[in-house]
Formats: sequence, C-alpha cells, structure tokens
Amino acid sequence: MTNFICNACGTSFPESESPPDECPVCQDERQYIPPSGQSWTTRESLSHNHANLWRSHEQNLLEIRTSPDFAIGQRAFLVQTPEGNILWDCIALLDEATREIITSLGGLMAIAISHPHYYTTMQDWAAAFDVPVYLHARDREWVMRPDSRLKFWEGDQLELGKGLTLLRLGGHFPGGTVLHWAAGAQGRGLLLSGDVVQVAVDPNQVSFMWSYPNMLPLSATTVRRIAKRLEPWEFDRIYGAFNRKTIPQNAKNIVMRSAQRYVELLENEQD
Repeated sequence: MTNFICNACGTSFPESESPPDECPVCQDERQYIPPSGQSWTTRESLSHNHANLWRSHEQNLLEIRTSPDFAIGQRAFLVQTPEGNILWDCIALLDEATREIITSLGGLMAIAISHPHYYTTMQDWAAAFDVPVYLHARDREWVMRPDSRLKFWEGDQLELGKGLTLLRLGGHFPGGTVLHWAAGAQGRGLLLSGDVVQVAVDPNQVSFMWSYPNMLPLSATTVRRIAKRLEPWEFDRIYGAFNRKTIPQNAKNIVMRSAQRYVELLENEQD
C-alpha cells in the first residue's frame, strides 16, 4: 500500500494499491489538470529525483524549496522563536537531510498552512516531528488524507505563540490564511502570505485572485475586506509563496495601494 502524491499539485492521498482515479484539488477551478492528464508519484520516487534547498533570509527565518521544482513549486518557511520553531506552508518532499536539519535546529512546535494547495504531505511532516498542523476549518473539505494531528481552527485569527498570529483573510479560499510575525523584519513586522496575498512580478504590487492559473478574479467587496483585516497589523516585509517573491520594505503601504487599485479596476469601465 502506498500514499500516492499528485504530480500537479503535490497533494497526498490515503494508502492504496493503485493511484486514485482523480485529484479533486486539481479538478477545482483554482487549480488545473495538465494537458498530459493526471499523474502520480510516491515519496520514494520524489526523493530519488529531487532535493530540498535551504536559504536564510533574515535572522531566524529559513526558506525550504524543492529542486527541481515539483508540482506548484511553492516554498515553505521555518520560523525560529524562543518558544519553538514553526513551519509555515508545506512542500511535498520531506527528505532525510531536511529531517536532520530541522531536528538539529530544535525540531518543530507546530505547522501552519495558508490554504489547500499547500497541504501536500503535511501528514508526513506532522508525524516526523510529532506536532499539530493548524488548518482553517473553512477549508476542511480539501483534506484528502485525514490525520489526528490536523487541528482545525475557526474565526479570523489564532495566536500560535508570542508575536505569531494566523490571520484568516479568505479570498483565494474561504480559509485562506497569512502568518503575521511581529519580530520579523528586525522588529518592523512581516507577513508570510502564501499566495493569499500574491507578490507580483513588480515587487511594488500585490494581487488577489480566486484562481491564479485560470485568471479568475475576486470581487471588489472581497478585496476590500482583505485590506480591512490587514489594516490593524504592522508589517514592513512580505514573503510570498514562490522563489524571489519578496517585498523587502514598505509592504503594508504596497498592499493597501494594490487593493485600492484592484477595486478601482473592477468597478470602473475601461475603454
């Protein structure tokens, strides 16, 4: 019996003798089935052909990214705090080197994930480090592989530790969440945003979408709500979901300005 992993999105499925017939995550309009069709891999095959890269971005913040890119290609982050380490978002590959590095850094206190596209093999990470995984209850239906370590939280914010707060913004998914770290950016605050708040090609812009691959927008009302929920929080930096998608400074002003512009374009006719 094998836990098969979707090659397109990285989601892992319950043990079975043969791959699933379909991946519901990819069938949803916020993802896609590749032209070549649905295909599958295993943990063993993935570890034979890929490895995780590590990068230090600032004090107590490490990026983990799989090379070559696998599935959606997002990055995860290890946030080191005096209370313990938090893994933000998840990637499908948990190789032996990654286990050893995280263990040498003190293990994990918890895992938190922004939205279902990054659930991947969260169950394996939780088991390896014996920690809970915090997911918003609004996205419970997208868990393909139930596990007792998955903790579903409700409401619009949750304290993970001193100065570490999960904020539900919704939008891309109803439970779409960002992590605010007050001590980040040398005490000026930062957001780990996944693609709930998407850092654009121009680092002076962010965007907000229902479906990124299929270019389906959010409503003006939803974007206003996202901006309103972020307004009370101070942050000078954003680390987005993908390699080099970082806003190093003035991030809050950029988010507020981008939200205003997004709403203007939705509400005003263009020639």
